[in-house]
Amino acid sequence: MSSANFLPDLSPPDVQQAAQLIQQAYSSAHAQVDQRRIQQELVEIQRRPEAWGLIVPFLEHPDPNVQFFGAHTAQVKIMRDWDSFPEENAEHLRDLLLKLTSHSILTGKSKVVCRKLFVAITSLALRIAPGSPSRWSDWIVSAVNSLSSSDMPPEQLLAFLTIVAEEVETADLLGSSKMQMHQSLLDASPMVVQAVITSITRPTLILPELQSALKCFQAWIYTLRANDITPIIPLLIAIMTPAPDSGYDESTFSAASDVLQEIMTRSSLAGGAGTGTLTEPLLVWLNVHGDRAGSVDGVSHSLCKLLVALGDHSTMYFASNITSLKPIPGTSYRRAYFVQKFLHLLLKYTGLSGYYGVDEEASEMTLGFWYLFQESLWSVEYEDQAEDQDGIPSLLDVKEKEQWAIVNAVYVQLVGILRRKVMWPDQRTLGYWAKDEVDRFQVYRRDVGDTLINAYYILRNDMLGYFLEDMQKCFAQPNGSQGWEEIEATLHCIMSIQEAVPLEDNPFLARLFGPDVLGRLPTSGQDRIRRTMLGLIAAYSTWFTTQPKAPTPTSIPSLLMNAISYVVAALPEPALCLPAANALRDLCDANRAALAPHIGAFAELHAGLSGIPDTEKSKVLQSIASVIQALPPEEEIPPIQAIVSPVVEKLAQALHVSSQLVDETRIIIISQLQTLSGVAKGLTRTQDSLLILDESPEERAEAERLQRARDDYRMVKVREDLFNTIRNIATFWSMDAGVSDALSDFFRSITSLPSDITLLSLPAAPIFEIVCLACQRQLTAVWLSLANMLVIQLDPPTLFSVSTLKSTPSPEALGVISTLLPILLEASLGVLGQPGAMEANPDIVQAFFGCMDTIAKHFLVGFYRLPPGALDALMQCAVTSLSLQERYSLVATCTFLETLIRRTASSDDLGDASTILIQGHGRPILRAILCGFAGVAPRSTTQNLIELLSIVASKFPAETRTWMTDILFADDFVQSKASPEAKRTFVKAIIGSRSPKKTREVAQQFTLVARGLEGTSFGYASVNI
Repeated sequence: MSSANFLPDLSPPDVQQAAQLIQQAYSSAHAQVDQRRIQQELVEIQRRPEAWGLIVPFLEHPDPNVQFFGAHTAQVKIMRDWDSFPEENAEHLRDLLLKLTSHSILTGKSKVVCRKLFVAITSLALRIAPGSPSRWSDWIVSAVNSLSSSDMPPEQLLAFLTIVAEEVETADLLGSSKMQMHQSLLDASPMVVQAVITSITRPTLILPELQSALKCFQAWIYTLRANDITPIIPLLIAIMTPAPDSGYDESTFSAASDVLQEIMTRSSLAGGAGTGTLTEPLLVWLNVHGDRAGSVDGVSHSLCKLLVALGDHSTMYFASNITSLKPIPGTSYRRAYFVQKFLHLLLKYTGLSGYYGVDEEASEMTLGFWYLFQESLWSVEYEDQAEDQDGIPSLLDVKEKEQWAIVNAVYVQLVGILRRKVMWPDQRTLGYWAKDEVDRFQVYRRDVGDTLINAYYILRNDMLGYFLEDMQKCFAQPNGSQGWEEIEATLHCIMSIQEAVPLEDNPFLARLFGPDVLGRLPTSGQDRIRRTMLGLIAAYSTWFTTQPKAPTPTSIPSLLMNAISYVVAALPEPALCLPAANALRDLCDANRAALAPHIGAFAELHAGLSGIPDTEKSKVLQSIASVIQALPPEEEIPPIQAIVSPVVEKLAQALHVSSQLVDETRIIIISQLQTLSGVAKGLTRTQDSLLILDESPEERAEAERLQRARDDYRMVKVREDLFNTIRNIATFWSMDAGVSDALSDFFRSITSLPSDITLLSLPAAPIFEIVCLACQRQLTAVWLSLANMLVIQLDPPTLFSVSTLKSTPSPEALGVISTLLPILLEASLGVLGQPGAMEANPDIVQAFFGCMDTIAKHFLVGFYRLPPGALDALMQCAVTSLSLQERYSLVATCTFLETLIRRTASSDDLGDASTILIQGHGRPILRAILCGFAGVAPRSTTQNLIELLSIVASKFPAETRTWMTDILFADDFVQSKASPEAKRTFVKAIIGSRSPKKTREVAQQFTLVARGLEGTSFGYASVNI
C-alpha cells in the first residue's frame, strides 16, 4: 500500500524467501527437527528491525498462512519492539493498520487473520493512547468509525470490540495509564451497548451476528455499569424464550444463558445485586419455561448452569424469601412461590435419573448451592419477621417455625435424592461401566458427602433417624436386601457426615452399631457393603469413647466390642483386609482404656495373624500396641515382648540369608520395619505432651513408674536386640531406597522427646550415629531430615522449667554433636562439592541446610569446635547455594546463614568468632545476595535474600557499606538494568536504614530496577509474593 512508505522497504526476493519459509513451517512434509529449526528462523526474522516491512506484503500474499504471519508480525513488533520504532510514525502506523484491517475483512481473509489485526490495533492503542496529551484520543470510537466507514459487517465490528475489552483487561499497565485505558472503555460503553441491542433485537435474528453480539457483551460485562447492563437483561431472557411453533433453539439459548451467567458472576450486578431487575425476572421466566429441568439435552444442560448461577448469585434472596408473602411486581404470585419453585427445579437437576458420569453430567453442578443456601439460612434476617405487626413474640415464633418447616422439608427431600444418587448399580450393570466411569462416580459420591454435611447442619438427628428408618424398611423387605446396594448407599451417607456429628452419646448411632443394623449386615461375601461399613466404623471410632466404660454383662457385648468383632472377622479376607486393619487401628487407638480389660482377646488375635498379609499386619500390631499402652507400665512388658521379639528374630534371620536371596530379603526387611514402626506408634500415648502446661505429682509418679518398667531387664534386652538388629540393617541396607524409607519411618516412631517416651523408645544419640554413618555411605535427603529431627531430640525443650531463658545443651549432647558433626559435614560437602551436584539434588541441599540451621539453633558452639577448614568449607558451600535456581534450596540456605550470623554476633561466649566469620565470608555472602537481587536468584526468593541482607547490614554496617560499593561497581558484577545512580542510591539507603521494613522496601525497589521490572504491574505484583 502507498501509505506504508514509512516502513522498511524489502525487495520482492527477500519477501518471497521469507514467505516460502512460512509455507515450509506449515507443511507436513518436513520432519519435526526441521519444523523446530524453521520456527526458530521465523522468530529470528521477526526480531530484526526490517520485519516491519513484512507486514504489508505478507497480508497481500495469497497463502492464508503467510497472511496470518503478517498480522502476527504486526502484533509482535508492537508489543516487543515498540521502543525502537520511530515515534513520529506512530499515527501513520495506526492509519495503516486500520486500512489493512478493513481491506482484509472486505476481501474475505480468514477470521484468525482479522483477529490478529484486531489485537495489533489494540496493542498499538495501549502504546499511544495513554498519556497527556493522548496521541489517539477516543481511540475505540475512532477505530470503530474508521472500520465501519468501509462497510464492515456488524459481526466483525462486534468481534473487534470483543478483542478490545479482552486485551485492555489483561494489559500490563500501571497507575494513570491503567486508569486512562479503563476510562476509554467506559466512554465507549454506550456505543457498545447500543451496538449489542441493535444486533439482538433485529426482527429476523442473524445467528452469526447474534452470537458475536452476545460474545462482545460478555467481554464488556466486567467494565459496564449496572445501568448499562439492566436494559439488556429482558432482551436476553426473550432470546431464551422458545418460539410457540419451533421450540427452543439450542445455540441461541445457550449463548444467552452464558451471558446471563456471566452477569451474575462477573458484572456489577454480581454478589446478589439487582434482585428486582435480574433475580425476579429470571424466577418469573423459570416458572413458565423451567419445565425442561430434569431432561438430558443441550438446552437442559445450559438451563442447569443458569439455575446454578442464579442460586449462587441470589442465595440470600432465596433464604430470606422462602416464606415471604410479598408479591413479585407484575405477577399474582408471592415471592415464596417463586423461591420454592426454584428450589423444586434445582432438586430435579440434583436428582436427575440415572448415574452421574454414565447417564448424565449435570447433577454434580448443583451440589455447591446447598452449602451456600445452608450458610445463608443461618445469617438471614427475614423481612416478614422484621415487619411483624405489633412485634408479638408468639407470632414471630410461629413464622420462624413455618420457615424452618419449609427448609427442613426441602433438605429432607435433598437427602432422599442424594441417598438414591449415590447408590451403586447391581453387579451386572456395573460390569458394563468403563474404568473412568467408575472413577467419576466414586468422586461424585465423595462430593455428595460434602453436601450431606450441610444438610446435617439443618436436620441434625432427624437426618440420622431418616437413614435408620430407611435401612429398617430395606431389612423388612420380603426378599431380604437383594444386592445390598440401598443399605450400602445409606451407610455411605452416614459415614460422610461423621465430621459434623457431635462427639456425644447418640441413640441413633447406638442403634446403628447394635444388633438392629450392624448385627444384620452380611459377614461373608458382599464385599462392597462390608467395605463401606468398615470405613464407617473407622470414621466413628472416637464416638465409642462416649459409651460407658463399665464392663457390660458377658451376655450383652458392648457396642465397641460389636464393632471390634465385625472388623476382626474381615481381617482374613484379602479384599477387606486393608479397610479392616485401618478400622481396627483407629478403634484401638481411640478406645485404649476401654479395650485394655480385653487384652486377652487381643492376645488371641495376635496368635492368629498367620493368614494376614505382612502389609496389613503392621496395622493390626499397632492396634494391639495401642491397647497395651493403656495397661500399667509393668503389665506392658510381657505383651510387648510377645509382639516385638518375633519380629526382631525374623529380621535377624533375614540378614543372615540376605546374600543369597536379595529381593526376598528386601521385602522381608521393609515389611518387618513397617511392623515395628506400627508397634512404636501404637505404644505412644495419644495425649500431646506439649499441651501439658504443668506436671502434677501423679504425672511425676507415672513417669517414675514408666522408667522402672524401662529398666526391667526384660525390656532392656528387647531394646538391645532391637538396636543391634537395626544397626546391622542400616550397615548393609541403607543404600536401598525402600529400606532407607522404612528405616526413616521406624526411627521417627522409635525415638521421642522425653515427655513421650515409651517402654520401647530408643535414645537419640546412637540413632544419630547410625544416620551419620548412613550419610557416609550414601547421602540422601531422607537421612539428613532424620538428622535434623534427632538434633532436636538431643536438646529437647524443658516443659516445666521455672526459668524463662532457654537452658544450655547438656555436656553429653554437646559431645555427641562435636563427634558426629564433622562426619556429617565431610559426607555432605564431599557430595555437594562435586560439579553440578547441588543443581541436580535440590532436595539434599534443602535438607542439609535445614539440618545445619537446627544445629545452629541448638548447638551453635559445635560449629566453632570443628576441625580447621571445616567451617570455611561449609560457608563456601552456602555461598554457592545462594546462586541456585531452585527456590527451596536457596531459602534453606538463607535461613541457615541468618541463624548462624545472628546467633554468633549475639553470643558472649564465642569471643571474636563473629568478627572472624564475617571477615572471612561476609563479602562473598553479600556479593551473592546482590547478584541475586540483580537477576541470578529466582524472584520468589527475594524476601529471603532481603532478610539475610538486613542481618548483615545491621550487625556489620561499616563493612557492608564498603563491600556493597565495591561489589556493585565492580566490572565482574552481573549485568543488570540498574544505573550507577540507582546503585549509589541503593547503598546509601541500606546503610542509612534504621528498620528492617525500610531495608525491605529499598531492596525490593532495587530488585525491580535491576531486573527491568520497574513501572510494570507484573513487577510490583511479584513484590507481594
